[in-house]
Amino acid sequence: MAKPKILVVGSFVMDQIATTEVFPREGQTVLGGTFTKAPGGKGANQAVQMARLGADVTMVGKLGRDGNGEDMIRTCQEAGIHTEYVLYDEELPTGCSVIILEEAPGKQTVNRIIVLSGSNMSITPDDIAFLKEKIADYDLVVLQLEIPMEINELVAAYAYEKGVPVMLNSAPSAPLSDELLSHLTYISPNEHEAYDMVGIRISHSGKDVNLEEAKAATAALKAKGVKNVLITLGESGAVLDTEKDGFFYSPCVDGIMAVDPTAAGDSFVGALSVGLCCGWGYEETLRFANHTAGLTVSAMGAMPSLPTLEKVEAFLKEKTGSAPDVSVLK
Repeated sequence: MAKPKILVVGSFVMDQIATTEVFPREGQTVLGGTFTKAPGGKGANQAVQMARLGADVTMVGKLGRDGNGEDMIRTCQEAGIHTEYVLYDEELPTGCSVIILEEAPGKQTVNRIIVLSGSNMSITPDDIAFLKEKIADYDLVVLQLEIPMEINELVAAYAYEKGVPVMLNSAPSAPLSDELLSHLTYISPNEHEAYDMVGIRISHSGKDVNLEEAKAATAALKAKGVKNVLITLGESGAVLDTEKDGFFYSPCVDGIMAVDPTAAGDSFVGALSVGLCCGWGYEETLRFANHTAGLTVSAMGAMPSLPTLEKVEAFLKEKTGSAPDVSVLK
């Protein structure tokens, strides 16, 4: 079996991260703690996580001709991602974000994020027309919602026509057409994005999750045409409702103190995608994804915090005594 070949079509975002002990109120100024920059963006984060876990990853997205773009492409290449199809906008800057982390003593870190799209939103249908045929080369296509919806719809249609599975991480929240939903093999919103789509809240606290509400939410999404629905629940883990094999709940890893939750969802989706391509069982794949995300939240920055396969394998064995067969990824 060859390494999974995964295509990511998505965003590049340079994160600018400020820490504070308290979020400022309206009209208030507070003195913060630290400031750092780190490459990120949902598309690039997920691509880097998959590559660090051993998948053969190709990234399609658009950068500006600037220093942030140079840093982004270098980080992706260092992770082993194929970047020959990365596009450039000659006028717009590379996408960036402003992230405020509230680090109160003794409490889990929480974040607020503003994304400034820049070149991410200038991808055109002509830019990705080559994928109509090329897309058949991949085992999985992974999409998010930080690029034009028209591009996501086109790529999903191309993949569907060629019989290639599509994973949509439906973040940030946005209306999705019936046609796009019908072309998806997997959708992976968080609980808030799922609520925006189906109006069902999932009550949870720690490992105590209202599974009836979770099943109602996933069933409502499946009724819209998606075959398999994953909903992440923050520190409570995730639920997965599959087309043929039933419903699964996977809790988060115990004993993790979140330092920076910024890329946790991207890490989870990246690891989940790798596990699905490897053909592991759903429970094993969810456990792998939860442990990968657990390592991610315990370190600062988006891409800098994304762990390697060796770290995840060791962490799984430490916490559970076993790990899936990752030989194809090495």
